Amino acid sequence: MRRDAHPLALLAVAACGLLWAVPFAWMAVASLRPGIPADIASLLPRLPLGFANFAEAWTSGAFPTWYVNTIIVCGGIVLIQIVCSALAGYAFARLRFPCRDLLFAAFLLQLLLVPTLLIAPNLATIVGLHLYDRLTGIMAPYLASAFGTLLMRQAFRAIPRDYEEAAMIDGAGVIALIRHVLLPLARPSIVAFAIVSVTFHWNEFLWPLMAVSSPDRQVLTVGLASFASGSEAGGEWGVVAAGTILVAGPLLVAFLLFQKRFTASFVFSGLKG
Repeated sequence: MRRDAHPLALLAVAACGLLWAVPFAWMAVASLRPGIPADIASLLPRLPLGFANFAEAWTSGAFPTWYVNTIIVCGGIVLIQIVCSALAGYAFARLRFPCRDLLFAAFLLQLLLVPTLLIAPNLATIVGLHLYDRLTGIMAPYLASAFGTLLMRQAFRAIPRDYEEAAMIDGAGVIALIRHVLLPLARPSIVAFAIVSVTFHWNEFLWPLMAVSSPDRQVLTVGLASFASGSEAGGEWGVVAAGTILVAGPLLVAFLLFQKRFTASFVFSGLKG
């Protein structure tokens, strides 16, 4: 890049960052304003600021239940995905069997499918398995991950075979080898995949909306939609903003606290942010 273009590039990046931050700034200011502000489009805070909107949002919506359901769904999906992806990644990286590369290519075709195309067959499947209106029904379509398998395969292929041979000489089986040797060495890839998976499923809306109908089994995004529709009807934009922060806040806080670890995990796993 030319020297005279460098300040322009910085200015363009700063402008994009400012444009990205404006909705978050408005949401933060609106959530702290007392009552119903007349200047709802303004980014300027109006004193006195307070947390009354957060208290009202917490008591008006079933946020504790939604948090528990979301944590169960995201945690269950990630744990099972890591186990399945590690086993499948090891098979595609280390084992030799007929049509291995062809099967791996066919497995990766899942990455090309738009998730909305699978809603109807997935819904019919969970109804047939009697998983409709259950948290396990939300989790079921995501228990196997093509992206996770690809990531673990690449991570295992980058690990020298000397570690495996030493473990096998000591009498380690396949499961012990994966658990005690390969997975610790592939930890950056596991962390990177867990970040992507949790972020996606924490923010997912359409499939949990279709798979669950009971209010006590809703996740945060679905619960927020029903909560916001009622609050918007009354013009309580500050309460809506507070509820949105309650949903997005945990991911934002986790990113701010572990930003360096997140970045290092993506760099070591070969992902580009």
